[in-house]
Amino acid sequence: MRNLRFVLPLLASVVALIVLACGGGEGGTGSDGAGSGLSGTIDVDGSSTVFPITQAVAEEFRKVHSKVQIPVGISGTGGGFKRFVTGETDISDASRAIKDSEAETAVSNGIEYIELKVAFDGLSIVVNPDNDFAQCLTVDELARIWEPGSSVDNWSEVRGGFPDRDLRLYGPDTDSGTFDYFTAEVVGEEDASRADYTASADDNVLVQGVGGDRNSLGYFGYAYAKENPDKIKIVGVDSGNGCVSPTVVTINDGSYSPLSRPLYIYVNKAALEREEVTEFLKFYLANAATLSAEVGYVGLPDAEYAQGLAAIQQ
Repeated sequence: MRNLRFVLPLLASVVALIVLACGGGEGGTGSDGAGSGLSGTIDVDGSSTVFPITQAVAEEFRKVHSKVQIPVGISGTGGGFKRFVTGETDISDASRAIKDSEAETAVSNGIEYIELKVAFDGLSIVVNPDNDFAQCLTVDELARIWEPGSSVDNWSEVRGGFPDRDLRLYGPDTDSGTFDYFTAEVVGEEDASRADYTASADDNVLVQGVGGDRNSLGYFGYAYAKENPDKIKIVGVDSGNGCVSPTVVTINDGSYSPLSRPLYIYVNKAALEREEVTEFLKFYLANAATLSAEVGYVGLPDAEYAQGLAAIQQ
């Protein structure tokens, strides 16, 4: 009996993962056209960080269900939630958890939702490839640069020995979940940041900005940093235990601290009454680990996806 107590939960987990791998019947990558009669539109908006994952999933899903339209917006996590909590969208991409104020707005509008984790990210600090001196920055140095009222505008003011060169900053705008997460973890207070920097909700714009400015310093999601090694250079971060750079290993094991974080999608429960939405989410969870890795993020443990599948099937 003692052994059976451990075997039964294990068998249940295995069964759940088998169901997940199969995509719940319809919608898996091996469905070979099954369910292609689905149609409709699934509205998605939100984080530009999560966008590459959701877009990749949408493209693969439409290879099987070509009549389902899945426009994916990038208005930022906050911008996405503004639409989601009023019922304008079915799914909201988010690079942070929903805020209490946003959740309260959802309740007041009768919007019930499910939170699903889909991947891990390592928020990346980046400089121009011509920068040959900033190999690693401490969390304290980053805080001094980015805190409200900071007057640090020259690299020599960041650390003794750095050259006398202008320092120009690039980062997400205030609607971004990346902005929320960075300010909370680095500056110490969510949304607390100097305002005199080039801001955008589109990480591709930030990549171009940093890549075209030899005096730049910026931050955005790991996928965009990894996919543009010719335009930007990743800087390591020292949170007190030595310099660590974001990699699949350091993001997954949490040693890239404090900038490793989960990525989410939020689903309007009412949308689950539509078969195309349910099948898309089953497909999403069945393929998120593989597609997250393909676009530069880190997949979750299988058990996390199994829990998400159970949540949407209840």
